[in-house]
Amino acid sequence: MARRLLVAALAVTMTVLAVVASAAVELRSWQHVPVPAQVRPQAALNEAVAFGPDRAWAVGADAVGREAPGFPLLLRWDGTAWQRQSLPKIRWQGELLSVAATSPAEAWAVGRDSAGGARLLRFDGAAWTESRPPSGVVLTKVVAGGGETWLIGSRDGAQVLLRRDDGGWRDLPVPPGAVHGLHIKAADDVWAAGETDTTAAVSHWNGQEWKQTVVDGFPRSAVGTVLAVSPTEVWAGGTSGFVGGPVGKPIPPLLVRFDGQAWSRVPMPTDFGSVSSLAPTTSGALGWVAVARSQKFGPPGSYPPIVSGPDFLAWNGQSFTAHSEPTVAGEGDSSTLRLAPVPGTETVWSVGRAAGPENTFAPRILRFG
Repeated sequence: MARRLLVAALAVTMTVLAVVASAAVELRSWQHVPVPAQVRPQAALNEAVAFGPDRAWAVGADAVGREAPGFPLLLRWDGTAWQRQSLPKIRWQGELLSVAATSPAEAWAVGRDSAGGARLLRFDGAAWTESRPPSGVVLTKVVAGGGETWLIGSRDGAQVLLRRDDGGWRDLPVPPGAVHGLHIKAADDVWAAGETDTTAAVSHWNGQEWKQTVVDGFPRSAVGTVLAVSPTEVWAGGTSGFVGGPVGKPIPPLLVRFDGQAWSRVPMPTDFGSVSSLAPTTSGALGWVAVARSQKFGPPGSYPPIVSGPDFLAWNGQSFTAHSEPTVAGEGDSSTLRLAPVPGTETVWSVGRAAGPENTFAPRILRFG
């Protein structure tokens, strides 16, 4: 009798442990987080930034129609739910493209109105207000880091980089080709991801000049996101190029790593797509790689020959663990994935745009941790 009771107790214990383990696994997967009910149909999110478990911002546009440009969309995470941020003095139509901040009391968002004009918003810790954008510049992105805030844009068709300086914006030299993304560690330590006229390139700013290096020699390749861990470890991601093939041919993703001497290509467990975002761990090392429109070859002889690939890749310093975004009822897969790590935690946000019903689209917010 005692033996039977012992066996039964052990069975119950093992069941409880299995349930706990299952719950732990569930918590360690990517979860869908709803957007506020006030967000109208045909909305999308472009970027997010987080400061802690109870403070994050996400920007985009909502009420976008076939002919209507939509309205700027700003969401705030309060630790429990995402809330739409009221913008009572902002009445223009258009969208917010990018958001960044140096502190919880100093944030910036850039956008574009329906006429193509640049829009610049500033958060002072209490409210968002319009700020005068640099003259003649069309803004595409704002990046902050190391106490610095930079803008990426163009003026008269030529790319420009601007740095926040003494209450204004100062033009800086621009590396050859195009810059799509920045990682700012300090005023004299900035990494730029982009491309030359023919291939992917990464440039480094030492406070005086840019030094550019081609990171992938294949034609039509480009990198749009870069993460500098140290002088001997820098990552960059984007798309690899291709030559020939039919229109609409899937393009391979590109992930490269710098070891202080040379750049090398890093294999990934997916065959097609675009590396759209890199996110660090709490120590600053590479933690996550987001792959938009990820696809991979199916098993030999399978149909269709190409299947969905992993949307997120977790890096442990040696290898990747593949993760897929959760299924959301009434919506399709994400076409845009932008990562925003929560400082001091293992939590990471992903915002973007997903396929909606009847050829529409919907905002997508995901969270890991």
